[in-house]
Amino acid sequence: MPHTRSAAHPRHDALLAEWNQLLRRCQEEAARDTGPEPGDAPDPQPYGEQLLERWAEPQRRYHTVDHLADVLARATELTAYAHDPDTVALAVWFHDAVYRPDRSENEERSAQLAERALAEARVGAERIADVARLVRLTVTHDPAPGDADGEVLCDADLAVLAGDPASYAAYAAAVRAEYGFVPDQDFRTGRAAILRQLLDLPHLFHTPYGREQWDRTARRNLTTELELLEA
Repeated sequence: MPHTRSAAHPRHDALLAEWNQLLRRCQEEAARDTGPEPGDAPDPQPYGEQLLERWAEPQRRYHTVDHLADVLARATELTAYAHDPDTVALAVWFHDAVYRPDRSENEERSAQLAERALAEARVGAERIADVARLVRLTVTHDPAPGDADGEVLCDADLAVLAGDPASYAAYAAAVRAEYGFVPDQDFRTGRAAILRQLLDLPHLFHTPYGREQWDRTARRNLTTELELLEA
């Protein structure tokens, strides 16, 4: 991953510092597990810069640096439920690193990017495999029973559904803007199908905190959006 400088974002420096600390921890853990390798592990910063550059791409309206920061914050909020919080955090950084709204393979390409970049950065193979697995899980947001890290990642990613009315309206508008190339009727039909699918789930969230704190509000927001789409 070559070094590039992301567009100036108010949280750029703080996010980059957070990334640097995260990747260094994972590099150090891998070195302890496998023994020293020739040369030093790569500098984390170029990897973080390129990830932030990806999250700032112009085609994004919802899947932006703000979304990355929000999901990282929610994952931190759910740390107590995670088996390996650092693996979850790496998965958050990569889960929408490749994003084109007109493509269906974004999660797979994001997972492949994680596999390549983290191997180059000398993160441990077991952790890389789990990061990629978690990124691919965001296709369905349906972790298997007992998958603590999957539950945390999925809940953190969907926590936007439980925002206050103004925040949820901004989220819905950003999603529509990302799909601006889709005609209105087609968008309404497709979006309504997604909302009904979510509302049909027995649980939108998997962690005890998510179920208690977010589920009811999220269902109210989804129901309101669906009613507006079908009006």
